[in-house]
Amino acid sequence: MALNIIAGRFAGRASLLRPMSTWANVQMGPPDAILGVTEAFKKDTSPQKINLGVGAYRDDAGKPYVLPSVKEAEKRIASRGLDKEYLPITGLASFTSAAINLAYGEGSSAIRDNRVAVTQSISGTGALRIGGAFLQKWYPGTKKIYLPTPSWGNHGAVFRDSGIEVGSYRYFDRNTNGLDLAGMLEDIKALPKGSIVLLHACAHNPTGVDPTPEQWVQIQKVCEEKEHFIFFDMAYQGFASGNADNDAQALRNFVASGQPVVLSQSFAKNMGLYGERVGSFSVVCADGAEKDRIASQIKIIVRPMYSNPPVSGARIASEVLNTPDLRKQWLDEVKGMADRIISMRTMLKGHLVDDFGSKVGWDHITNQIGMFCFTGLKPEQVHRLKNEFHVYLTNDGRVSMAGVSSDNVKYLAQSIHEVTK
Repeated sequence: MALNIIAGRFAGRASLLRPMSTWANVQMGPPDAILGVTEAFKKDTSPQKINLGVGAYRDDAGKPYVLPSVKEAEKRIASRGLDKEYLPITGLASFTSAAINLAYGEGSSAIRDNRVAVTQSISGTGALRIGGAFLQKWYPGTKKIYLPTPSWGNHGAVFRDSGIEVGSYRYFDRNTNGLDLAGMLEDIKALPKGSIVLLHACAHNPTGVDPTPEQWVQIQKVCEEKEHFIFFDMAYQGFASGNADNDAQALRNFVASGQPVVLSQSFAKNMGLYGERVGSFSVVCADGAEKDRIASQIKIIVRPMYSNPPVSGARIASEVLNTPDLRKQWLDEVKGMADRIISMRTMLKGHLVDDFGSKVGWDHITNQIGMFCFTGLKPEQVHRLKNEFHVYLTNDGRVSMAGVSSDNVKYLAQSIHEVTK
């Protein structure tokens, strides 16, 4: 017994002497807003529950959708028995070539003159990160990028982690649920000459508010006058309007005018290659010699990040983009996805106004475009939707229209009407 007491005292002293854990000062990070919505949705047992937080396309049955063109591309690739060797640092050349052709257009003088430096990236996020590192190292002006308010939630974190300061300019008008063009132009005009400005090429995330072609002209004019450097983020080409050329028009106009730009490009949404992580980062250069120098520096940036990009998704995207029958099929499928989203917007607005007689203005639902809709709902209304109607969305009132279907759209409209009347 005495030995047990001594052993107990020794163990107590040992615990007091034990050094503090290396990670004792690591604090619990805040939960991800989108993942939190999904987790709450999964715990809900109501048969009427709706998840409007997910940022991935769903078919009208609410199921993940693998494009038939992608399935066919996978079959053709599998039949060739290809190896799994490393890709070059800048990726699969047949993919990156097709990617910039899709973005800048087949007739782009920048491509014709061989002055676009491009690298495959780990989807759009990876493209932004490469771009951030490139600008931090080589941009001759102030290392600060200006984002629209609001912007995609990950933009700020990506650029700050790249060593770039983050600023903002006005974009969304909460009074109209539309574009604050006057505020945007005023802010961009007031920025220091040669500032880096991020623009969403189409389907602005998270608001769904895009400038009209006429408004794009005004935005471009101010950017040119102030000699700003433009970072385009294009994650939804084709998915916004259903026409890949229309969705890239703002980017192409800036390039045609000689405005210096870089581009982040993603094939997650428009090709459904979410988990394959397929994207590209490109720089429009002055000439071929400059392109070669920039390409060499991009390789130096990518090498210590992840060495080489993954091969599977790039092969799929390359097969689709470079095979005429698959490319045509894919463009039709992209239009089909866009059309379904557009039809859900029309139906939601119609039920709110025609079936439930809502007196709230809902024109912004159909005026906005792309996967997301900023409804104008207040946090307390979002809370009621969740607790009383089992409808889950982010606290800022952002709805993923991909979660709306012909089966649940009327119930959703009724729920929104109840919390806004």
